[in-house]
Amino acid sequence: MRAVLCRDFGPRAELRIEDVAAPIPREDEVLIAVEACGVNFFDGLVVEGKYQTRPDRPFSPGSEVAGVVTAVGERVTAIAPGMRVLGFAGFGGYAEQAIVPAPHVFPIPDEMSFVEAAGFLITYGTSHHALKDRAQITPGETLLILGAAGGVGLTAVELGKCMGARVIAAASSVEKLALCRTYGADETINYSSEDLRQRVKDITGGRGVDVIYDPVGGSMTETALRSLALFGRHLVIGFAAGDIPKIPLNLLLLKQSSLIGVFWGAHARAAPAKNAGNIAELLRWFAEGKLKPHIFASYPIDRFSEALDLVMERGVQGKVVLTTADSRTHKGNASS
Repeated sequence: MRAVLCRDFGPRAELRIEDVAAPIPREDEVLIAVEACGVNFFDGLVVEGKYQTRPDRPFSPGSEVAGVVTAVGERVTAIAPGMRVLGFAGFGGYAEQAIVPAPHVFPIPDEMSFVEAAGFLITYGTSHHALKDRAQITPGETLLILGAAGGVGLTAVELGKCMGARVIAAASSVEKLALCRTYGADETINYSSEDLRQRVKDITGGRGVDVIYDPVGGSMTETALRSLALFGRHLVIGFAAGDIPKIPLNLLLLKQSSLIGVFWGAHARAAPAKNAGNIAELLRWFAEGKLKPHIFASYPIDRFSEALDLVMERGVQGKVVLTTADSRTHKGNASS
């Protein structure tokens, strides 16, 4: 089979497509013929050796795959060959076939295309876990989302509205904020031209926000943290800005607020049953028409470098996906 291989940590330009042996599932694993694979910011960080975890080399990047099950291990009973599924692979997704642990494989609704499925699991899983499990957000609370037009940010806008929150979307351009409004944002802040803290004060009447969803990091984090209301919660999702901020802890003391880490992948591994319940809820909401993944672009696997560069250079609204089916490139809400 063909797979994108990283033979040593380093520049993304050193990745190559190679012919490798097809993997064989172990007793608790599932083999998926990959139709599409989501492209994520951390894929590039892993390749460059800058992520929290480092896989054994050589490896293929790519954590979320969608396709058709071709084989299962002898202990797997809930998943069968021929099923249309999405799965959380960890690594190995930029390939024509991928191995996924059985607890992290989920059948997808007939209405869901493989491209939509490949862009669904990590972004929606992260935001759902963050807002439901970690922040325990309640209807009527105010939610501020940084980087709101990005892959996870846009799902947080959508899910925040589903959960009854008043959503303030913050992003860096007029175009990005327009997209956030189509996904339900009640208020928007352009932090490239507006003072984030002052705008939050204006929007909330000086009260501040109950929950902050922060996949950006950098200098933006402390500014946002100062906008929390009493007993507010700041969700640490990631550091797309590149810098991990240092936080003055007195800010938490003064407002009796909480700084809460969110790592969906670790949660999925540590609590597979609870995660499965969350994913089932998300897939049900999709089938009911409440969720609509925004696929910014899809590329054939031969053009993986273009897709990954687009994500790493932060030129994306929503998700970018690789496909193995053909050589076409789709812009907008693509489907397989």
